[in-house]
Amino acid sequence: MKANTSALIAEFVGTGFLLAGVVGSGIMAEQLSDDVGLQLLQNAFATAGVLVALILAFGAVSGAHFNPAVTLAARLFGQLDTPTALAYVVAQISGGIVGVMTANLMFDLDAIHWSTKDRSSANLVFAEVIATLGLLLVIHGVVRSGRADAAPYAVGGYIAGAYYFTSSTSFANPAVSVARTMSDTFAGIEPSSAPAFIAAQIVGAVVAVALIRAIYPTDETELAANRP
Repeated sequence: MKANTSALIAEFVGTGFLLAGVVGSGIMAEQLSDDVGLQLLQNAFATAGVLVALILAFGAVSGAHFNPAVTLAARLFGQLDTPTALAYVVAQISGGIVGVMTANLMFDLDAIHWSTKDRSSANLVFAEVIATLGLLLVIHGVVRSGRADAAPYAVGGYIAGAYYFTSSTSFANPAVSVARTMSDTFAGIEPSSAPAFIAAQIVGAVVAVALIRAIYPTDETELAANRP
C-alpha cells in the first residue's frame, strides 16, 4: 500500500481528534470532580468512545492507525512500504500535537502548556510495553480471526480497560506520548518522561509482531485489505 493524500489527511485529522478527546476529557474531568478515580473513569470512557467513532469514520480511508506503533507493525507485516509508513507517522505526530493544542485552547489554556507530570518510574515504562503489546494483539487477533468489523469496538474496549489494568494508564502510542507533553493537565506527561515511554511502546510493538506471527502464521501481505 502506498500513501495517498486522503489517507494522510485521515491520519492527521483522526489522530488530532483522538488527542483532543484524550486531553479535553481529562481537563473536563478535573473540572467536574476532585475524585481522581472518577476523573480516570471519565477520561477512559470518553477516550474509548472517541476512538471507536474515529476508527469507524476513517478506517476505510487509511486503516485508522492513529498510532506509530500500529503503523510500525503494518510495515513489518508488509502492509505498508517504508515511505508510506514514515508519512503516516509524520501525519500522526503532527495531528496529535494539533489535537492537544486544540484541547488546551478550548479550555482557555495556552496552546502549548508543557506538562510537569513525572511518569519516569520503571514500572510505568514496563506498563507501556504491556499496554502496546496488548493493543497490537487485539487489533491483529480480531482482524486475523475474520472479524475486522468488530475491531473498532475491540480496540475501544481494550483501551478503556487498559486505562485501569496498567499503571501507566495505557498511552500505548508514541504520537500520544509526544503530544501529551504539551498539556499540563490530567492527561499530561513531562517531556523528560516521554522518550522512555516511546521506547517501551516500540518494544511492545516488536514483541507483538513476533507473537502475532506465531499465533497466526498467515501470509501478512494477504491481509493488506483488512489492515488494522
